[in-house]
Amino acid sequence: MTIKRIEPGARMSGAVVHGNTVYLAGQVGEGTSVTEQSKSALAEVDRLLAAAGTDKSKILQTIIYLSDMSTFGEMNAVWEAWIDPKNPPARATSEAALATPDYKVEFIVTAAI
Repeated sequence: MTIKRIEPGARMSGAVVHGNTVYLAGQVGEGTSVTEQSKSALAEVDRLLAAAGTDKSKILQTIIYLSDMSTFGEMNAVWEAWIDPKNPPARATSEAALATPDYKVEFIVTAAI
């Protein structure tokens, strides 16, 4: 079975396709608020899924990291407006220190093709 790397870099690829599954690198967004960063990061998820030949209706699992769980509702408002309501994935959300203090939210997505 072949492995296709989308936007490979020195440290990681933006996404990796193996068989009928695509694994996205953690996506963080731009902006100062959780709302802004969530919208920006999920736009990147859309873009990478399209590059892999799929879309958000095929998401199998999403892991979400928040730098502060008090922003859970704010992130959820963006998530619920974005996700395909007929095809919600399995999901987990946790609080974690992210790569830089500026990041407030990170989305890790696995999807079918």
